[in-house]
Amino acid sequence: MRLSSVLTATVLLVTRASAQSPVTIESLTEDLARLESVREIKNVQRTFAQLAHYGRFQQMASFFADNGILRWGAGTGTNILDDSDATAITGPAAIETWLRTDAGKMDGLQPGSLNTWINEQPVITLSADGKSAKGRWHCLRFMGDGKGSSRIEGGIFENQYALVGERWKISLMRYYPLYAGSYRDGWKNVGGKGLPVIPYHYTPDEAGIPILNQKPSAAPEGKSLSPEELVYRISQLNEEDEVRNLVHSMGYYVDRRMWDDVIDLFTPNGTISVDSNTSPPGASGLQSVLNGMGPAGLTRGILNDHPIYQTTVELAPDGLSAIARGLEIGMIGDHANRSAQWQFCTFRHTLVRDPDTSIWKIQNLNYSRLLVAEYAAGWASGGVLPAKASPPTPPAFLLNFLNYSSSVPRRPESWIPLLREGVHPTSELLPDLARRLLRSSSFDETENLSSAYGFYIDDVRCSLFGDLHAQKGFKASPGIGWYRSPSRITTACAARYGPNTASLNPAPRGSIPFHWRIQLVVLTSHDGRSSTLRGRNLQTGTGLNSTSGFSGLAGFNGGIYHDQMVLEEHEGKTRRKIWSLTIDEFYWNSASWGTGWANVDRASSSSPLIKRRSYPPTTNFKAGNTMEKRQASGSLENFPPDVSIKDPLFGTRYQGFMGGPPPSVSWPNILPMYWEYRNPVSGRVPSGGTYWGPGCVPCRVKPDWFLTNNGYEEPATGPTLISVNATITKGEDGETGDLSAGPEETIWGYVELRKGNRSANLMGEALLDNEGFASFTVPKGDLKAGQVNQLVVYYAGNDRVKPGRGVVDVLV
Repeated sequence: MRLSSVLTATVLLVTRASAQSPVTIESLTEDLARLESVREIKNVQRTFAQLAHYGRFQQMASFFADNGILRWGAGTGTNILDDSDATAITGPAAIETWLRTDAGKMDGLQPGSLNTWINEQPVITLSADGKSAKGRWHCLRFMGDGKGSSRIEGGIFENQYALVGERWKISLMRYYPLYAGSYRDGWKNVGGKGLPVIPYHYTPDEAGIPILNQKPSAAPEGKSLSPEELVYRISQLNEEDEVRNLVHSMGYYVDRRMWDDVIDLFTPNGTISVDSNTSPPGASGLQSVLNGMGPAGLTRGILNDHPIYQTTVELAPDGLSAIARGLEIGMIGDHANRSAQWQFCTFRHTLVRDPDTSIWKIQNLNYSRLLVAEYAAGWASGGVLPAKASPPTPPAFLLNFLNYSSSVPRRPESWIPLLREGVHPTSELLPDLARRLLRSSSFDETENLSSAYGFYIDDVRCSLFGDLHAQKGFKASPGIGWYRSPSRITTACAARYGPNTASLNPAPRGSIPFHWRIQLVVLTSHDGRSSTLRGRNLQTGTGLNSTSGFSGLAGFNGGIYHDQMVLEEHEGKTRRKIWSLTIDEFYWNSASWGTGWANVDRASSSSPLIKRRSYPPTTNFKAGNTMEKRQASGSLENFPPDVSIKDPLFGTRYQGFMGGPPPSVSWPNILPMYWEYRNPVSGRVPSGGTYWGPGCVPCRVKPDWFLTNNGYEEPATGPTLISVNATITKGEDGETGDLSAGPEETIWGYVELRKGNRSANLMGEALLDNEGFASFTVPKGDLKAGQVNQLVVYYAGNDRVKPGRGVVDVLV
């Protein structure tokens, strides 16, 4: 067996978030319950929003505890932080009535109506005893009655959750309104006043607390799960992460019309369905649907963004298929033609795990359109789709997963891991399970940290987001470069945005920029102590005097985050911290709310409601102007970065980007998009020099900033692909094969040969030699004559490469 090998590496293993605690069945059971609780809480909140799209108010209200409270701020009082500004409703029945009344005819049920709720960017803090939790979320509602009226509302949720029996319920949903308006006029600050900072339920230190208990209970409650059940439940969590990453990665490829990469993600007979119209199976059918969005690649002025929100995932009990559900809002435009569209779709995608390679693939992308509207006209009058005579029938909701924390075993009797990791005694199995559980915990802790940063940067709380970083962590100041260490990050922020950003009790602000960090792709290291993140920066804002934006930006604007997180030990504490934070912006801009991202002409709209509103010309808008406005309150000339965005070692990486080397490229021209991972199915490496991995963005300038040079592992950038060949000779059967990973990713370690798919029948084990070779010789007597024998090669992975498997059929 031949394997590609270009570097050497070492394995660093830990057993728990705190390596000081021994791993036991009891501690694993307790930790598993904590992580499953965090995921169920997120699913409750996200499903609550999904149900709103179809006016399922009774089901929405059922997520509240019997004494649960909905406290909804109005924004009309003297202080939006005061409960006197909010309406309080108690109990599911009363909450259902309030939800139905509040929606009115904008309920998603009336013909042409729209009731889109978005709950995203969660910071979930689980209590020490695991029985209650707090959560902070962004909330945005796009609503319309189909007859000319519309609402746009946004704010912050600071919620509380309680474990009732074995189900998580909402005990308090507290909404703080920040902005409101209509499609025609756009939005402004609620109440026409400055806005306070909505109090955070967490500190920077608390945002990074590991989900898994560092000090397990001396006498944990409940019955411990069996080792077999723990293996199953942790495997399901690991696979859920793979599915979510695949769905979100697909979205980024669609944005850039990377059709070859999109098709790579499907099974050979994969399909795409839109409103029950399904493409012919296979690559040609997929290509025909994708070509309907336009040819491959983006040209000047073309926007094809499809942000994905509130994804929920449910794995089948056998772990071989999954359903992913969520919301996708297409933001489509052609700047040259001054045309643009909104496309509101729910999705219910089916994914399957390849039985030969164990890699997840898309079987069917299934979209149900809620509403499609021309940007000039908006959605108030129902959009451009034919009117439906009856309320839409929603795709089935994923409600079975809302019992993650059940202590009842769920492992099917026939379940066998698709990726064999060997049969170990309990003393070896438990530490390995702890490592694998930490990998999934890393996913959620990374999202927590990412979201906490997003809220802090919205409020420009320099010292708070500085303290989210590791002691050797570094953050990019957009258009300038990277500053290393919490103190230098804080100082750079204050120098740029003004000393008032350091105030613990800032005065109400006239405007707020919102950085929606959504659609995360999180790659976790083998040991779970580090992660690489790709996220969308969907930026908007609100102002006192500006319409639908803040100083320098209006409407919606797009960028991409490229970050890394680590589990840091410092001063006796273990905390998840930001290692590296980088933003590439702006890929596209809205010149104003009225003209949007394609400079549309609302005056030519056929809708009389739109013609009443005029907007100023915006032909002189450039991204550079935005940067100047963002920097107007301070200067970094006397505080240079540790790494400049103009460092020649970057080559052309930042050419055209804000602050980078000339020539400047601003929307509607197209900037290159960079990738930290390979195609998650085919392993295809992004072309044109846009692959920037593994490692942080500035690491090519500062090699000592690489995770591997600081005691951490680099997460794998994509799949491990195994090609197996069998050679029949007189008297014996020989097995050879080839394994491949990504550039600069080392393949080393053991490979196993087993007979039969998912079989425990070990036929051989080999250690790769110094040149990366291994081979098996199998006596024919071990194979059945006259029939096909399936032989499977397993690779367990290492600290840089994912596990993998390959299959060959041998006829003796």
